Amino acid sequence: MGGAPPARVYPGTVGQTAAFFDLDRTLLAGSSGPVFSEALRAAGIVTGKAVPGESLLFKLFDVVGETLPSMALARQAASLAKGRRQDAVQAAATEAAKVLARRIQPFAHAVLDEHRAHGRALVLATTTPHDLVDPLARLLGFDAVVATRYRVGPDGRYDGTLEGPFVWSAGKLTAVRAWARAHDVDLKESWFYSDSVYDAPLLMAVGHPVVVNPDPRMVVLAAMRRWPTLHLDVPPGVPKLLGVEPQQVAFAFVRPELFPYARWDIKGFEKIPKDGPAIIVGNHRSYFDVTAVAMLMAKSGRSVRFLGKKEVFDAPIIGNIAKAMGGIRVDRGTGSDEPLKAAVDALAGGQVVALMPQGTIPRGPAFFDPELKGRWGAARLAALTKAPVIPVGLWGTEKVWPRSARLPNLTNLTNPPRIRVRVGEPVPLGYRSADKDTKRIMAAIAELLPAEARRAHTPTDVELARTYPPGYKGNPRQETERRPGTD
Repeated sequence: MGGAPPARVYPGTVGQTAAFFDLDRTLLAGSSGPVFSEALRAAGIVTGKAVPGESLLFKLFDVVGETLPSMALARQAASLAKGRRQDAVQAAATEAAKVLARRIQPFAHAVLDEHRAHGRALVLATTTPHDLVDPLARLLGFDAVVATRYRVGPDGRYDGTLEGPFVWSAGKLTAVRAWARAHDVDLKESWFYSDSVYDAPLLMAVGHPVVVNPDPRMVVLAAMRRWPTLHLDVPPGVPKLLGVEPQQVAFAFVRPELFPYARWDIKGFEKIPKDGPAIIVGNHRSYFDVTAVAMLMAKSGRSVRFLGKKEVFDAPIIGNIAKAMGGIRVDRGTGSDEPLKAAVDALAGGQVVALMPQGTIPRGPAFFDPELKGRWGAARLAALTKAPVIPVGLWGTEKVWPRSARLPNLTNLTNPPRIRVRVGEPVPLGYRSADKDTKRIMAAIAELLPAEARRAHTPTDVELARTYPPGYKGNPRQETERRPGTD
């Protein structure tokens, strides 16, 4: 736009490689058009009501991506801008940038940060006019913008023509190549992220093409080319098909009637936040606890990222399912903070994270201890993110699947055990002591359990035996209380 050079590099170091990003349906979940239109109207640059069918076009774009008719209209937009002042448009775009920056997909920032950490130039490569996207690029810390430019006359007004190529499809490749030559950037060592099949020329020109939120045609092309696919609204590694992640599909089958060997008593699911980050914490009594939490989350409508032991993720078939569901692998033996970082990133992206602070199912006498003891993970996570901690009390799950059994009891259809699930209010935390906050969390969970759970109980030999894994050869009566998670 204007009489500026083909692309302006912002202050900062530009390396020999770059990461190019499309904007609409890539960094943003949908179109930036409605926000820019509103900003231009608010500034008085565009007068009157919206163009008939404009909102429908934007919605169509959000669903199917770019189309030839929509791009033909975009190409003609330069003539519609004739006579408007460049500085007024730039001022309106600055206001729009504040709105759009809040709408960047939650896991896009991690990708930008990774490239930035490796010294790669960040370049916004988009069809959207340069004067509209330049303030947003600055706000997001991009090094440069390659975008469609409108020519500006001596009077500071657009003259109705383009300066340089229309930055779309092959035109985007031309513009990016020109920028790369001017800045000594090797495209074969660079990245490009896009949703659109019309960006295939540039995707094929770079050494590291990455498909984001692909339009229906791009799904096919990406599969044929074996290009990696990302969805920046969910944690890394979580796949989506036609915009739906596997967990949401699975939730359709997490219904009480499909578990006739259990009677479900779930209350308080409305206390789980409808959006934004949250940490779900529950007590651990059975392998069936995960099903109970899944049932709860299905009722709430929120996807959830489970923190689970590495044994689950390493298991054939089940491990791949756990990964596809966005599970976070925990290997307690290494002491690594990677699971904590993954959980922090998920919460920063507005996700729900679920974990059981006890770490594993208590066994022996510890299973019957009315005082719940937990590890510090949930408290540390809360202190780092300030996400609300929502306690969940589980009871009766061990009657469906005791620790001593390799499989749940699916045959008890005449008198199935009652599975009691209760959700409490967010736990007030001090964020100063992980130990004290963990005790607060465990106390809040205990308060949600039935009265019998809070009374001391001397277990029978049969009851004790049910708390040990299959093949246990020791004497349950001689077991001492174990710290949670030390099995």
